[in-house]
Amino acid sequence: MSTAFDEMYAAPDAVRAHYRGYAEWLAAQPAELMRSRREEAEVIFRRVGITFAVYGARDEDAKSGNQGTERLIPFDLIPRIIPADEWRQMQRGLAQRVTALNRFIHDVYHDQEILKAGIVPAEQIQRNAQFRPEMVGVDVPGNIYSQIAGIDIVRAADATGAGTYYVLEDNLRVPSGVSYMLENRKMTMRLFPELFSRHRIEPVAHYPDLLLETLRSLAPASANEPTVVVLTPGMYNSAYFEHAFLAQQMGVELVEGQDLFVREGFVFMRTTQGPRKVDVIYRRVDDDFLDPKAFRPDSTLGCAGLLDVYRAGNVTLSNAIGTGVADDKSIYPYVPKMIEFYLGEKPILQNVPTHLCRDQAGLAYVLAHLSELVVKEVHGAGGYGMLVGPAATKREIEEFRAALLANPGNYIAQPTLALSTCPTYVESGVAPRHIDLRPFVLSGKSVQMVPGGLTRVALKQGSLVVNSSQGGGTKDTWVLEV
Repeated sequence: MSTAFDEMYAAPDAVRAHYRGYAEWLAAQPAELMRSRREEAEVIFRRVGITFAVYGARDEDAKSGNQGTERLIPFDLIPRIIPADEWRQMQRGLAQRVTALNRFIHDVYHDQEILKAGIVPAEQIQRNAQFRPEMVGVDVPGNIYSQIAGIDIVRAADATGAGTYYVLEDNLRVPSGVSYMLENRKMTMRLFPELFSRHRIEPVAHYPDLLLETLRSLAPASANEPTVVVLTPGMYNSAYFEHAFLAQQMGVELVEGQDLFVREGFVFMRTTQGPRKVDVIYRRVDDDFLDPKAFRPDSTLGCAGLLDVYRAGNVTLSNAIGTGVADDKSIYPYVPKMIEFYLGEKPILQNVPTHLCRDQAGLAYVLAHLSELVVKEVHGAGGYGMLVGPAATKREIEEFRAALLANPGNYIAQPTLALSTCPTYVESGVAPRHIDLRPFVLSGKSVQMVPGGLTRVALKQGSLVVNSSQGGGTKDTWVLEV
């Protein structure tokens, strides 16, 4: 594994240009002040209730209401800073990628041109657990399936010394974390207000307004004043804080499945003033649990009859049922070809090179290089079900080898990238830690995003796993204005 790209330092004594003002400020801060600010942040986050539950769920939003262990996501005081020109390029790449992915999902459920062209193997769709036959031929507003996407970006060192951004993963179903992006910014402004007079930092606080605008823009045509709700599995869900937070920020109702019912081809919510028709549901519930009549009959998290209303075009679901077919890790290697097929353009953002273990040659290579690779389950999330070869024991490697041989189609493998590092305030002081970035891309009448996103940081020294469920933390992300 190569040496990691350092976001702040070009060399031990050479601060990168966009970090210089911040580095000067940081060097002047007493250690005791930084420690006290860190403690203050933790107290405030606990008071506000910015926690998440850990209970082994593999989807970012849990599929059940089981109670887990409440945990605070650590907040790091030192921001990740991105210069304006880098962000503009990334922004173009994100819009391009999400546009192509939405085209792909529409194609998969309609004419399947990309399968007929042999660009994506048909069996990759037909055998995909996230493919929903119920969506075949169903038209959705604007042909937009993933209105809210979270695209995970990493940076690795390259020969030029500038570092290359790669897309690590596409999260198109129920991506979490935007509430932490917003709360991190509020916390940084509260703890260090002077930094915002010293730097011209692009704002992110308008995200809830953009989200509501996007949701309303895709309401059924019959809805003059669309009623939007956020559907949550309930208070024991790992991301419940975020569900409640976004509903409150948008000024819409937070509902559970029991609050909704279907009547005469429409969805209604129960209110103290009587039933109220619902036009758009921002759902944070997995497909399988949305409608007990159509999917899992034992689900108490959804609304019976919802699929029929949806298929009739009388309610919009964000994100659409069946979007998971495009964020499966076995589909990820084909995204660059999707961009060329649907848009006639070369990808702006590159994929990480990926080996498909379902292919005989790919499996042979992975089995021969397990100690060097990161191996992931195609449906896995949250850092679960993966092997980081260089950090694994011989026993872990052999156990994974057995799992691979038993079900090779369930895994993909990638080189172990040295994720870029950013100075991070840890117990021993300021030290480099590996990071990634999750920008949130909104697709409605147009593609929009707030500058930056959620920076996640692996707080354990040497760790490459940034997920909060695996002990990771978060940072404020600054995009500097031109």
